[in-house]
Amino acid sequence: MRQFLAFYLFITSIFLHSLASAEEKNVILEEVVVTATRYEEQPFKVPANITVITEKDINSSSAQNIPELLRTETGILVNDISGNRRNYTVDLRGFGETASSNILVLVDGRRVTQSDLSGVDWTEIPLERVKKIEIIRGGRGGVLYGDNATGGVINIITKEEDTFKAGAELAAGSYGTFNSSAYLNGNLDGLSFSLTGRYLTSDGYRDNSDTEAKDIGLNLNYNVRDFLKLHFSTGYHKDNTGLPGALKESDFTADASRPDSTHPDDYIDVEDYYFKFVPEVYFLNDAVFKIDMSFRKRAFFSFASGDFGNFSGNSEIKTVIISPQIVLNNDIGEAKNTLNLGVDYVKADNDIVNKSLFFGFTSIGLFDLQKKNYGYYLHDEINISDRLFLSGGYRHDRAEFAFSPSTPDKTDMYKDLFTSGINYTFYKKSYIYFSFSRSFRYPLLDELYSFFTNTVNTDLDPQSTDDYEIGIRHYFTDNIYTHLNLFRINTDKEIFFNPVTYANENLDGKTLRDGIEISFFAKPVEWLTLKAGYTYMDSEIKEGIFKGKTVPNVPKHKASIDLVTFLGRGFTIALNGIYVGERPFISDFLNDFGDQESYLVLNSRVNYKWKYLNAFLNINNLTNTEYSEFGVLGGFPVEKAFYPSPRINFLAGVTIDF
Repeated sequence: MRQFLAFYLFITSIFLHSLASAEEKNVILEEVVVTATRYEEQPFKVPANITVITEKDINSSSAQNIPELLRTETGILVNDISGNRRNYTVDLRGFGETASSNILVLVDGRRVTQSDLSGVDWTEIPLERVKKIEIIRGGRGGVLYGDNATGGVINIITKEEDTFKAGAELAAGSYGTFNSSAYLNGNLDGLSFSLTGRYLTSDGYRDNSDTEAKDIGLNLNYNVRDFLKLHFSTGYHKDNTGLPGALKESDFTADASRPDSTHPDDYIDVEDYYFKFVPEVYFLNDAVFKIDMSFRKRAFFSFASGDFGNFSGNSEIKTVIISPQIVLNNDIGEAKNTLNLGVDYVKADNDIVNKSLFFGFTSIGLFDLQKKNYGYYLHDEINISDRLFLSGGYRHDRAEFAFSPSTPDKTDMYKDLFTSGINYTFYKKSYIYFSFSRSFRYPLLDELYSFFTNTVNTDLDPQSTDDYEIGIRHYFTDNIYTHLNLFRINTDKEIFFNPVTYANENLDGKTLRDGIEISFFAKPVEWLTLKAGYTYMDSEIKEGIFKGKTVPNVPKHKASIDLVTFLGRGFTIALNGIYVGERPFISDFLNDFGDQESYLVLNSRVNYKWKYLNAFLNINNLTNTEYSEFGVLGGFPVEKAFYPSPRINFLAGVTIDF
């Protein structure tokens, strides 16, 4: 860690020293974000720590998918569980093993965080289809989007083009990896389209970690009149993936090697598709009315085994979303006012067929689980002046759960949320902000339903979170800035899986997360770009039987650095490093088993561009570090278990764009 920080400080000092001589050409244009308010907005008006990952960032990164792209962002911890770039956890703001339930992920504003424990399928949208990614940290998204936005919101925005463009990519690398993709964009008499496809296969780093995935996506946009626009998008994903499972300490004692698997028969097969249609009507100059409508069907069959026995499950979840929204712009005296009003309706139907053998007892479950979610919200932003911005909002949310067969067969829950914030631009583009937000999450369908007993528990309460933030972003020049954000997240009745009772429960009392996020960006000269970040997180359970304990899988320290050098003659070299500190093992709420080891990993990418051709070489884990991103308590009796991460690995390929 000391070496990483020394390198970080050294690089930073070089850029600050060059501040006075930095040229002002190649000015970085201020991004426009849509996630923070559900309409286009400039980031300096939003009281939150916002990051926008651009298409240029994506092209210069060594990442092969969206989670790998998120690794270097402050406040985000990414774990590749299987070592095959298929099964990831993405944790925003330190929620540990319930991370996927406390982060809301959108694709073009469409909710993809599921109502069950499957959470987010990060491979649903291939990186080749992504235009940019917006990250809004903190609970501010709870008012606008409702359930799951406790740690923050990540909106993945796909490519939409109105000019003809086509391209393809072929890549191959370590562990039998092969990736091919292609796209076609164009415009036919006002109808713009973007079509993408991908095929991926890999043996994976470990035994039984092979995966095969197929994807296709389509975006259509049509301007019927100046006042009417239509948008349609769809996507299809299918994959078959082995699940190698964890290796226990006793397995290593028995001479198991890191790539081995003690679960050679475990697997998951997934089929997932969606349709989305959005008409937009513009009126009264700046006002807009639109209705987001989408349908998604996700089905998977899985088999898992362990010391407890085995489990096979067939699950199909259908989700319908209808979200009308109206945005009104008007003046109040000399102040400019934007009022956003909307309604969200989400219906999720989950059909479950499973068979389990737990500790010698066989159980068969046939269940139909349903969740209907109704929410209405209003959010208002007032521009008092060119420097001062006030914002606030309110949401009422209600969920109706139904279970069949079950007694009781239904339960209802509701929450009232609000947010407020203030932004002040104190010098050119530099600004400071303060905000308060209340967010929440309902129990998931299969937190209420137990796979162990095939019964339903309606005693679970929704959790609620109060989020306090203060931050400052200061621009030394248009091309050099730093961002400091301080936050406190106070969560009541946090939902977790109790490994002692094998049941989902509410923690007694509150959980407190205090954190600091620091990020730095510099482009002092045309050929060099630096991004660096550091996150400090103190996550402590404050009451109940786990009082004073650290939340599992949440490190106190995380640091990252990205360096991109443009060498000329078409050559670009990118280097990134990620340090993750020690953290308790998953399920170790008593902190009795010590901590997982810290790790530092370096990755690189070399690009060569010539006319329409681009060749690249990715080298991940440059130092061939032996480490595990993910560790759990497992087995019977309980012991430490690890999901070993890949050693040094390579991916080389070529793309053509014309």
